Amino acid sequence: MTESRFLQRTYDLARTQYPHPNPRVGAVVVDRHGEIIGEGAHEGPGSPHAEALALERSTNVLGATVYVSLEPCVHHGLTPPCVDRLIEERVGRVVVGTLDPDERVSGAGVETLRKAGIDVLVVDDPAAREVDPAYFHHREHGMPLVTLKYAMTLDGSVAAQDRTSQWITSEEARADAHSLRAANDAVIVGTGTLVEDDPRLDVRLPGYEGPQPRPVIVAGETELPPDRSIWGRNPVVVAPADISIPAGDLLVVGGEGRPGPETVCRALAGAGLLSVLLEGGPTLAGAWMRAGVVQRGVVYVGGRIGGGVGRSPLGGRFGSIGDAVTAEIIDIRKLGPDLRIEFVLDG
Repeated sequence: MTESRFLQRTYDLARTQYPHPNPRVGAVVVDRHGEIIGEGAHEGPGSPHAEALALERSTNVLGATVYVSLEPCVHHGLTPPCVDRLIEERVGRVVVGTLDPDERVSGAGVETLRKAGIDVLVVDDPAAREVDPAYFHHREHGMPLVTLKYAMTLDGSVAAQDRTSQWITSEEARADAHSLRAANDAVIVGTGTLVEDDPRLDVRLPGYEGPQPRPVIVAGETELPPDRSIWGRNPVVVAPADISIPAGDLLVVGGEGRPGPETVCRALAGAGLLSVLLEGGPTLAGAWMRAGVVQRGVVYVGGRIGGGVGRSPLGGRFGSIGDAVTAEIIDIRKLGPDLRIEFVLDG
């Protein structure tokens, strides 16, 4: 196994866990003979970090090489700094996938190890960032990574004029959408979707036992209906004023009317939600797109044609082609009779 494959192994390990608001991190300990003698992945706040786990599961680590997907931490949190453990164990070398963007760590972890006499190689591998892009976006911008998701007909409607939309897409596409929920910390809707659809915003896949995303409601100043299913899921409600809610957590952000997209995003980032899936209706989706807070998107195109004017995926006015936002399509695949199109936006 070459060095690059050892580092790839740390990425694979990191992806097995979902420790937000902490980063996904994997670590591998390799002895002087090039054999893996320990592995670990960080499971969540308060649990041992990947490096500590890998070292605990190893023997004869003196002079060994530790591969880690993200720069070892140097600050005290719920657990001791990882650099201290690496120094105490007298490892010979540390290979780091990329530096940590957290201002408490960035570069300091590597510097501490080098001052202790440990050889450190920082690969600066773009693949290391893709292990947990939401963490990097959160630390660099103070905002969650926002993915817009919607399903539409071949002629571009998310619903008919009477607002009916079940079912534009097939079971295969709907199952994939649930997998998308499972990959995010939170799922967001507005009060219109809450009232009309009574969504649960949970992951409903056969055999799924992973973490459920936190439901988020972007509310105005009026009271929300108390008889909706979402109240049983401990939602977060972001509102401009102190409104009464039957259950969950209320984030009061001030202002008048429905809170703006950037205000909501900063409130959610402060609550430790690093990746969010926007599933709201056209009004909410359009406002967030125009505000520039959406970074990625997944569109499910069903094999149906409305044959007339329905509801557009994004509310608002498209006055000129010059107003269009450029998106890079990064993946297209067929799901049963439907298409799944994934895109990213500049910035």
